[in-house]
Parts: sequence; C-alpha cells; structure tokens
Amino acid sequence: MPASPSPPSRSAVTSVASSAPAPSEPHMPAAAVPPAGGREAEARLTLDYLLRRMRSKQDFPALSSSITRVQALSESDSDSLQTLCDEILQDVALTQKLLRVVNTAHYRRAGSDPIRTVSRAVSLIGVAGVRNLALSLVLLDHMHDQVHALQLKEAFLHTVMAGTLASELSVSPNEAEEAFVGTLFRRLGWLLVCFYLPEDAEQMRALMRDASQGLSERQAAEQVLGVRLDELGDAVATQWGLPESLRACMRVPEGPLPAHSLAGSPERLHWLASLAEAATDAMLHTPPAELGQALERLQRAHVRALDLQPLALQDAAGRARKRLSELTQALNLSVPAASPAERLLDTYYVDAPHQGDAAVPAPVGLGSVDVDLAETGFTDLGASDTVTPALDPIAILTSGIQDITNTLVESFRLHSVLHMVLETLLRALDCRRVVFCLRDARTGELQGRIGLGEGAEVLKSAFRVPLTVAAGTPPDLFTAVCLKNADTLIADALVPAVARLLPRWFTTHIDAQTFLLLPLMLKRPGQPDMVIGLIYADKARGGSLQIDDRTLSLLRTLRNQAIMAFKQSA
Repeated sequence: MPASPSPPSRSAVTSVASSAPAPSEPHMPAAAVPPAGGREAEARLTLDYLLRRMRSKQDFPALSSSITRVQALSESDSDSLQTLCDEILQDVALTQKLLRVVNTAHYRRAGSDPIRTVSRAVSLIGVAGVRNLALSLVLLDHMHDQVHALQLKEAFLHTVMAGTLASELSVSPNEAEEAFVGTLFRRLGWLLVCFYLPEDAEQMRALMRDASQGLSERQAAEQVLGVRLDELGDAVATQWGLPESLRACMRVPEGPLPAHSLAGSPERLHWLASLAEAATDAMLHTPPAELGQALERLQRAHVRALDLQPLALQDAAGRARKRLSELTQALNLSVPAASPAERLLDTYYVDAPHQGDAAVPAPVGLGSVDVDLAETGFTDLGASDTVTPALDPIAILTSGIQDITNTLVESFRLHSVLHMVLETLLRALDCRRVVFCLRDARTGELQGRIGLGEGAEVLKSAFRVPLTVAAGTPPDLFTAVCLKNADTLIADALVPAVARLLPRWFTTHIDAQTFLLLPLMLKRPGQPDMVIGLIYADKARGGSLQIDDRTLSLLRTLRNQAIMAFKQSA
C-alpha cells in the first residue's frame, strides 16, 4: 500500500489554524483547555489543531470509541464477560490477535491446551487481563501504513513496555491492572503527536538528542508544541469520556518524589507509572552495558516511596521485557536489528551482570528482526491484519469444540459455556448475530437470554417462542421447529411459504432474511423429551448462510455440548 503524505506540522499551520472557523463538533470541555494568553494561547492552538485532525481522519476516532467501550465494559458489574467478549468479537482481526497473545507462555498454564475462544480467555485470565490486552492491541491496530512507521512502532513498544513494567512492579493484582492501563494511557499524548504531527515529533527527538540542549521530553514538547504531552493526553481523554481515576494516573505528578511510603495512597499509582516510564526510557536510550547502573539509580530513588524490595526494578524489567517479546512474536511485529526499539525486547541482559566479560556469549536474539520498513510500509504489524484472512468454518468449529470440551472437564459456569458455544458459531459462520433462548420455568416459553453480534444484546429480549399450541391454531415456524426438534436453515425468509409462518415478534424486531435454528432437546428417562433451549443465528442477505454436511455435523456437536453442560450443571 503506498504511503500517505506526511501531514503538516503544527507550527506550519499556525497562522491558518488560528484564523480558521471553529469546527462544527463541540470543543473540549473548558477544564481540559488552558485559558488563553501567552503560552496558554499556543497550547490551545495545538490542542484545537490536533482535535481537528483527529476528527477529520478515520483512525483515532474509531480507536476512541473502541477504547471507551472496552474500558466501560470491563468495569461493569453486570454481564461484563458477555459484553466485553461481544465487543472484541465484532473485530475479527482483534479477535485473532488476542487469541494469539493469550496463547503465549505468559498466559497459558504449563501443559494446558491452547485457548481457542475469547470467552475462555476471559474466564482464564480475567476480564481486566483481557481488557488490558485488547486496549494494547487496539492502540497498535490503528498505527500501520504510516510514513513514520519505525517511530510509531518504537512509540507503541515504549508505551506497552511502560505499562507492563508498572504492572510487574505492583503489589497486588488489582493494582497491577490499574497501573497497566494508567501508564499505558499516560503515553497517549506522545502517540497522538507521533501519529498526527510526525514533523513536530521528529523536531522533539532532535532536541532531546542534542547534547548541547539537554532537553527532557517535557521541555522539548513545550518548546515545539507549546503544550505538555500529558496535557494533550488529558484533553483527548476528556473528549473520550475516560474515567477520572484513569485520567488522574495519566497526569505526571507535580513536585518532588515523597520521602515517605505511599502505601495505601492514590499517589502511589501515579509515582509507580512515573518510575515505569523512567525505567522504560532508560532501557530504550541507555547502552546495554550501562543499563544495570541506570536502573539501580532509579531503584534507589524510589525505594522508600514505593517500598521496593532489593533488585525489584531490575527483576521487573526482565519479566516485562520477556512479556513484551512474547507479544511482538505473537503479533509478528519485528524491529530492525540494533535499533533503540530492539533494546526493549528480550535480546539483552537487563542488569548486564557480565559486562566486559568477553568469555560470556552474547544473548540470543529473537530470530530475524532485520526488516526493511521502507518495503513493508509498517504492515508487518500483522500481515493478517491488513486484509482479514478468509474464515475457515471447519477449523473454527473444531477449535471451539475442543475448547468447550476442555472446559466441561473442569469446574465451569453454565453461562460461560453457552457463551463459548455462541462465540464459536458466530465466528465460524461469520454471522450477523447469534442468540441463545432458554426455557422459562414460569411461562414455559423460550426467551432470549444471551446475544452476540450486531444489536443482539438488545434484540435478544424480543425472542419469545411458545412451546404449546392452542387447538386449531397452526404453530409458527419457531415453535414448529422446536417441537419437532428439527435443525432448520431458512435460506430466504421472503419466500411466501416461509414468510407466512414467521411470528410477528420476528418480522417486527429481527427481520433477517436467512437464519439457522438449532433446538436443544433434553432426553429424560421415563419422561417425555423436553425442549430446553434454541440457538438462533442469522445473516442479513438471503442465501448467504450456507452449510455443508461437515459443518452441520460440527454444529450439532456444538449444540450437544450445550445440552451436556445443562446436564452436568443440573
């Protein structure tokens, strides 16, 4: 794909932006924009220009909605697993990448089978763990095919390494999750500048490299942009509606590092993020032979405030580097050999224990990382992500069935298994939506309980399938299919013979042209068989849902696993 031309720098459009009419979209809330006057006026100019660029492009607007939804769903007290999985499943490329990452050694238990569904990934590593992975991957997903590919890749690795390092330094799982996300988004301002203002980003890098200038990142940003990077990030976070707790962690703490322990204080998370950022900077810019001493200095400076154990920072850096290396391998993300970004990967000793010892062999690298980015145009972030690969229904169904089989031999929640069944069906058949209907003990009818896909979470409540028929009244299509226990594929619901059998609730609320019905019939010794559920899947276009014999056989196996889950949980 040909590279798009570089956008103009913020300074190059100052005179134009300052006189341009305000965009039709609402501005940032006043609290996020410094008041006009002097430096504040230049800051406002930069913020307004950046937001205009973000509104005019399709990359980060999409990213912002994904971030907002994934963040909100992961914090929900109800249906968090179902809704979070549904959000991820709407993006096929994100689903594939997430499954590759959760199958790395860091997440899988030794000797365990591969994780093949997002639902199982959530059940094994937790909603917050999947949330963090998804946010990392969503950030990465919108940074390919850019002119300044290497700089963007370095910025991404820097961002994820800082978040990972903060989580490794945490004292509890809850703190680790908060520290990861807060530190990850603290770099948001820099990512936005790299993405939308690459010339300004390069000017900042030049100032920081110039020994005679000796500017920090904050000083370089104020000189080039007239605004701090954390101000940029906070302004955009406000636009996106991110929670105040996350925005507080994104802000760089003011004043000196406290000389007392911050245990139990909200400030601890903020300074933990600062330490992770500083350590990542050291890993990125310090020669490997000097890195051990640099990390030791940071350890000593923060030991009291963060209650660090001896060598805690060096050990955490080693673990974080290993995790980041596994992530890059899973995503097929490579960096040129000997580039600064490579220093963040597991190719150097973190503490340089044998520096100067010629007898010690050099650490083994991660394979072939010498890639010509000019040729790849940064699409190497995942060749499979640029063009979504064709779905293999048989492979997805087989993998999903195996994943459910592994779950059924363990302690499980019925809802989780049913969710895995629906997820497998949704992905395998590339459906628009799937819904699971469960028999209601009070009314005796099937009611929609779980939905995945386009609008399914809302539309599931429309499903009402009676299992009794009044004398002299013909059953509708759904009732007839369930009572006859007949797996049914409707190729075209507009055919008159089919249309007249459709219930009113379906034609009013669902109105799909092609759909699949798989009843769940429970056999009871000495009693009549009982319909306990129905799996529904549809597509919008007639004739687009086609199922061969092999696929139908696997779909029936999938349905039978749902029935088995009911039996085992009874």
